[in-house]
Amino acid sequence: MFRKIVIASDGSEGAARALSTAVHLAKAHGSELHMISVEELPQFPASVDEVIEEKAAANHFFDGVIARAKGQAQALGVKLATHIVTGHAVATIVEFVAREHADLLVIGYMGHSALYNRVIGSTTDRLVELAPSAVLVVK
Repeated sequence: MFRKIVIASDGSEGAARALSTAVHLAKAHGSELHMISVEELPQFPASVDEVIEEKAAANHFFDGVIARAKGQAQALGVKLATHIVTGHAVATIVEFVAREHADLLVIGYMGHSALYNRVIGSTTDRLVELAPSAVLVVK
């Protein structure tokens, strides 16, 4: 049913739940599994050093996320390809899913206040709207 599954992970609890679901789906369907994590750098950095610091911190953070994800996938005998990409989260994930011709995007849901969602919107909402594949939102 799903030849290629992409899990988008920001390292949150919601993303961890989504990863678990994606790994089990990949095992059940014999799917190729990819995890994308997006580093969003500061929009208005004070200096180049700030960008370098932010990137180093993000790389360190995502190293742990990737290690845990690979361990979880290996425990079920699923091969997981990981990708850390710099950019705007929604646009980068949508482009990745399209480029990889993925059948399913799995994302975690993290609730915000009603005011936040009305004013800002959520990454989840935008991914559901813009992704070129089916989207599974895991709560």
